[in-house]
Amino acid sequence: MSKKIVVITGSPRKKGNSFAMTEAFIKAAEEKGHTIKRFDAAMMNISGCHACETCFKTGKACSFDDDFNVIALAIQEANAIVFSMPVYWYTIPAQIKAVIDKMFSFYHAKIDLSEKEYAIITCCEEDDKSVMDGIRIPIEKSAALLKWKMVGTVMIPAVVNIGDIDNTDGCEQAMALADKF
Repeated sequence: MSKKIVVITGSPRKKGNSFAMTEAFIKAAEEKGHTIKRFDAAMMNISGCHACETCFKTGKACSFDDDFNVIALAIQEANAIVFSMPVYWYTIPAQIKAVIDKMFSFYHAKIDLSEKEYAIITCCEEDDKSVMDGIRIPIEKSAALLKWKMVGTVMIPAVVNIGDIDNTDGCEQAMALADKF
């Protein structure tokens, strides 16, 4: 069955390792007939959550009108969400953290997204896979709160420089992730 999948990236490096895996996933997913909407959060105007708790009161997810509202609408319409990012300083990069924080708007406004699936694509510089827990755990907790179902993860350690992903099976794993939707 064809699905609408939103892909949200968090890296500012367009030629980086997480982007390479993202592109491999998107290509494989489109070949399977899925429709992809991609949002590169690092290239968008998304402010942090203001904790004003006026979510959806203006008809938009966030009362502070920025690019999150475009992403929020796409998430509502999608069957699945894929988060793709490198680990920055043992956690989620700021470029995508604002998106994840603003997803609180769905919970606060009691928007039912419980039928959604999600996946994570990530990589890190260190050889220790537990370094990626700083990505995995917050996203898993956020998704659990929204009652989303985990489809899979691609977690690739020991990639530092642009192109290092080519020395791993990261892109192959990202392509295989498309089979799980």
